[in-house]
Formats: sequence, structure tokens, C-alpha cells
Amino acid sequence: MDFRSSETLVGPRSEDILPASAATAVKVVIVGGFGVGKTTLVGAVSEIRPLTTEETMTQASAGVDDLAGVERKTATTVAMDFGRISINDELVLYLFGTPGQQRFWFLWNGLFEGALGAVVLVDTRRLEVSFDVIGRLEERGVPFVVAVNSFPESPGFPIAELRAALDLPDEVPIVECDARRRDSGRDVLMALMRYLYSLTLTPERS
Repeated sequence: MDFRSSETLVGPRSEDILPASAATAVKVVIVGGFGVGKTTLVGAVSEIRPLTTEETMTQASAGVDDLAGVERKTATTVAMDFGRISINDELVLYLFGTPGQQRFWFLWNGLFEGALGAVVLVDTRRLEVSFDVIGRLEERGVPFVVAVNSFPESPGFPIAELRAALDLPDEVPIVECDARRRDSGRDVLMALMRYLYSLTLTPERS
């Protein structure tokens, strides 16, 4: 009699197997301030079971992490989130979500290595948490799009006002999204792919 558990007898799930037709893999980083929805976005769009490193927030974070606007948040990413999505039969995106608290930003160096581009998730209730994030991307020269995550109490901003508030160049795309919805998150990633492609067509400035 075989006493091995059924779990050890089961192979990889079909959705976890990379399609044989996949020819191009692109690393994309999902960044943003604390509590803007990065883990939610990765989990919503990933076609594989996402890897998360969320831990329950404890009293040790009191006075260290700014919970203004996200007082009900009980868990936080302490290393990264990871997921995968196939844009088509040949193009696969590997998604790496970064921790939002500045005390974990030292982990960004490794997460950004080899990344082709980034998505900056923004909460319009707390625009100020995005300023340093965008500044770090600009310092690194990483192309990015801005995705405005729709929260129930989010104030609406005309795109022009939002661009001015974030001090973004005209060419950086700004898109609206609902990080909970797979189709919405996929649209954000497609916007990033289109932007990256447009950059390859733009002559380098002298």
C-alpha cells in the first residue's frame, strides 16, 4: 500500500505551467506607498497562485508606519509579492510587488534588478505617499505608468491636475484602475507595455 499523501502525488496545476509558446518574459515591478493596493493588484491579475509575504501588523509598527487613511489595515508586505500573467501566447510578465513602508525600501535594489518597467499605484486620498516613490523611479531611470486605484472614498481629480500634483512629464501615462479586478489590472499592464514599446520608437535625445 502506498502511504504517500495525495498532495505529493499531484503534479503542477495546469495554470502554473508556462506555455511552450512563451518566447519573451518581462519583469515588471509594482510600486506605491503603504496601503495603495499593490498586493491586491498582483493577486488579482496573476494566473498562478501569487506568492505573498504579508505579515500581521503588530504594536511594534506603532509610531513607525503611517496609518493615516488606512487605519483598518491589519497586514503588510515585508519582502515582496510575486505573480505571473500571460499577455498573449508569446509574452509573459513576471510581477514583483514591493513593500510600501520606507523602512523596507532597501529591498527595492534587488527587486528592480532586470526590471523593464514599473506600475506606480496611487491613492488620491493620500497623494503624498507617492512623491518619494516616483522620485526614486526617476532617479533610477525606470520607465513607469501611474495607475490611480479607485477606492470608495477617493476624490476625483482631472488628469491634468493629477499630473501637475505628481509633477509628471506629459509622456508618462496615467490610467484609472480597480486593483481588485483582473481585467482592470490587465489594462494597466497593457498600458505599460504600450508605453515601453513607444519608448523604443522614440529617437534618443542628444
